[in-house]
Amino acid sequence: MRTDFETLKTLASYSINNLKENRIIEFDIDNREALIDAMATEYGVSFATDEDVRDQAIEEVEEKMGDMVPEDITESEMFNHARKEIIKSFNGENIGGLYLVESLHQIATRMANFLLNCDLIDDVFGTDEEIHAFLVKKIRTFSPKKN
Repeated sequence: MRTDFETLKTLASYSINNLKENRIIEFDIDNREALIDAMATEYGVSFATDEDVRDQAIEEVEEKMGDMVPEDITESEMFNHARKEIIKSFNGENIGGLYLVESLHQIATRMANFLLNCDLIDDVFGTDEEIHAFLVKKIRTFSPKKN
């Protein structure tokens, strides 16, 4: 499965749906798409997609090879090695195909702060700890195939 910004939007939509269903947030339904985009962008700081890993691996190969870069760089042994090393740097942790750049708890803290400070959200209910625990639980169970 290929992960990209659409996967982050799917995670944001999944999060918003669960937060709304569980009466943790209230927002104007007309702002839903803008809220999904804003949340996906915020999630983008915490996760790396396959596109991010690919771009980073290409940069590393170009840095090492200079002018001698093969025409189809993504087929090279050096690219595959760089890609594997980058993925390994995330400790192999991924959720729904998204590689964790931060710990799950850091992501939940970031997203709780996002909820509390987002102009597109009218109200947030629950303590910081309750919101954090809810987000950890929901993010951990995210699967783009099911959601």
